[in-house]
Amino acid sequence: MNSNLRNKLLGLLSAFLLCFLCTSETVHSYAAMPNDVRLFSGDSKFQLAVPVNAQAFVDRPDVLQLNGSTRPTLQVSPNHPLQLSSQQSGKARLTLKLFGTIPIKTVRIQVVPGLKVFPGGQTIGVKVKSAGILVVGHHLVNVSNDSRVSPGENAGIQLGDLMTHMDGVALTDISKVATMVEEAGVGKRKLEISFKRGELTLSTKLTPAYDEEDKAWRLGLYIRDSAAGVGTLTFYAPDQGVYGALGHVITDMNTQTPIVVGSGQIVQSNVTSISKSQDGEPGEKRAHFLKESNILGNIVSNTHFGIFGKMTQNPEHSLYKEPIPVAFAEEVKEGPAEILTVVEGQQIERFKVEIVHVARQDAPATKGLVLKITDPRLISKTGGIVQGMSGSPIVQNGKLIGAVTHVFVNDPKSGYGCFIEWMLQDSGVMQKSENQMKNLKAS
Repeated sequence: MNSNLRNKLLGLLSAFLLCFLCTSETVHSYAAMPNDVRLFSGDSKFQLAVPVNAQAFVDRPDVLQLNGSTRPTLQVSPNHPLQLSSQQSGKARLTLKLFGTIPIKTVRIQVVPGLKVFPGGQTIGVKVKSAGILVVGHHLVNVSNDSRVSPGENAGIQLGDLMTHMDGVALTDISKVATMVEEAGVGKRKLEISFKRGELTLSTKLTPAYDEEDKAWRLGLYIRDSAAGVGTLTFYAPDQGVYGALGHVITDMNTQTPIVVGSGQIVQSNVTSISKSQDGEPGEKRAHFLKESNILGNIVSNTHFGIFGKMTQNPEHSLYKEPIPVAFAEEVKEGPAEILTVVEGQQIERFKVEIVHVARQDAPATKGLVLKITDPRLISKTGGIVQGMSGSPIVQNGKLIGAVTHVFVNDPKSGYGCFIEWMLQDSGVMQKSENQMKNLKAS
């Protein structure tokens, strides 16, 4: 075949392909196809809709099988979705070829080691001590009948600052502060305060003031070093001895700043009653902590996706005798699901919900999904989502997909959830994906 004829044929073929591939339906279908797919090893499956008749080729059939076949190539069509099945950890590349020769789509596949955890649902008591002394307000000291001052405010200390050292001494217990302030006041000397403001480490000097009414030396600051509350356990990872709970960060109620954890515990808790949610007024679980011997685990970190720490065993009242698989964020679909939570005593129950919206997130972010309570039993008992329900596990198609995080104030039957993947990453149980690592390096 001479070169002119070959060029004409190639031109006609290119024109045909351009017309074929640029139909709106085909372009939309290709846009919906992922460039990257992640699977867990151990026969994890993912369905891929193919918009045209094509040949599928995988370079690592030992890592990934196509429609259950060990062959590297397979004919596919719009009427027969392509099912990807993981075999072992590794990387594979799936290529779709038109007429068996012209590459039209490449999908990168990453198969990571399998991961199973116990879903939680238990109501827990949370007791956390900050890594320092948190400033939650200023107050004026009555130094005379007609004069009031706030030494702390004058020294530039702001609400939300975390005081870590006083005269070089680490502030590990709020009870020590009064003694140190009195010694400095009596000695008529300034205190050197080291504190953190966000990511910054700062210092200042503060002269205590003597309160004529209280007959005591004061900083002119309201301070706190601990917090307590009720939430829900999300998961327990038995292989790592790690748990995750709440699904959102613990903040100080006055300053709304995240609490930097110094130490803490989660303990068994018993739900005594429910204040039902109403439009414009979220309800809450009322619970009491059980005796100190029922400590479930410690608190190591407090992040945007909850609290995390060590736990030695799956707590009592679990609905699962064996751990279940977890889902990547991209596996979560709109449709039916269930949440696990306690509304009375310590008994975990399953309640039906509907996932009404799923955000596509390639990197950790809150508000990953929107769910609506559809179970009439839960609605009758709680009115929807209530405070203390945050962290309740969300299960879909036999996999743990996320946790309840927030209620919609004006529609308590609906609320936000976060993807379990981000909680598992913050707990250290799951590593960040390659794309996330690349994005971190790029930034």
